[in-house]
Amino acid sequence: MTSWPGNGGTMLAVEIPHPGGPEVLIPTTRPIPQPGNGCVLIRVHAAGVNRPDILQRRGLYPPPPGASDIPGLEIAGEVTALGAETTRYKLGDRVCALVAGGGYAQFCAVHESNALPVPHGLSMVEAAALPETFFTVWTNLFKRAQLRAGETVLIHGGASGIGTTATTLAKAFGATVIVTVGSEEKRNACLALGADFAINYHTQDFVEETRKLTDGKGADVIVDIVAGDYVERNYKAAALNGRVVQIGVQDGPAKNLNLMIMLHKRLTHTGSTLRSRTIEEKAQIARELEHHVWPLLERKEVAPVIFQVFQLKEAASAHALMESGRHIGKIVLAAYP
Repeated sequence: MTSWPGNGGTMLAVEIPHPGGPEVLIPTTRPIPQPGNGCVLIRVHAAGVNRPDILQRRGLYPPPPGASDIPGLEIAGEVTALGAETTRYKLGDRVCALVAGGGYAQFCAVHESNALPVPHGLSMVEAAALPETFFTVWTNLFKRAQLRAGETVLIHGGASGIGTTATTLAKAFGATVIVTVGSEEKRNACLALGADFAINYHTQDFVEETRKLTDGKGADVIVDIVAGDYVERNYKAAALNGRVVQIGVQDGPAKNLNLMIMLHKRLTHTGSTLRSRTIEEKAQIARELEHHVWPLLERKEVAPVIFQVFQLKEAASAHALMESGRHIGKIVLAAYP
């Protein structure tokens, strides 16, 4: 069990002094946050690196009001202090948590309802790779898009953190999975992870291939992190009454969009962000994950895919790797050597 340093303590953290490339991320010393009502203070062992962190660093995704300016949206560690009116956790409990900011630090405060026990058998590094992608995939793929057993889902960016998570969860719940990838190495990795088919978007047209793989029907659900010209192409690749769920816009706004395809196919195009949701909304997602997904993690039916671990002070290198697109799965920062 770790004791809380108390008022006046300091910690190592990573800050963004001004927008820019990975090199603007610098280690710094910050006061240790104090847990407010209903919150716990977590001694962070590991923090996940995610695409929204990249956008924040570039000045394109500011933290919501009241959130820390320190980047980082998911952490794992041990509870080291309890705020007033906390009821679930005790000192020393191993938890992982979704946070609105502050993850790239040695301590982070979070409302206890947005924290979950580290699944039995998982390391802190593995647990730190869960919250952001699992909350996002559960909300969008299963709640908004209503993916059901027996359906086919097309997942863009199959080798990304979102892609690998969506693949393993979709397979666990009985769906057929098609992913898009950018290399043969990523294709093989996704197939080994459980994807039924992998389309190399450099050499194949995912619309044509998806139609072939579904006997002309198209995908029932499409998970897209790209946008740009993918939006209209997703409509062409979708099945009648298909659902397209937008969770990223890496290529910017939709281009040359023909909405008649949406009308003829009776498509649903939805999307959402996670960071700005209320504590209560995130707590509801946490409860659903603990009930439906945490048992899968503990039975090893689903597992996070870890590509590389960096030290906290090496956050710039972690961002450079993510922007290179070479990773397969999650990149994680270790807060302590």
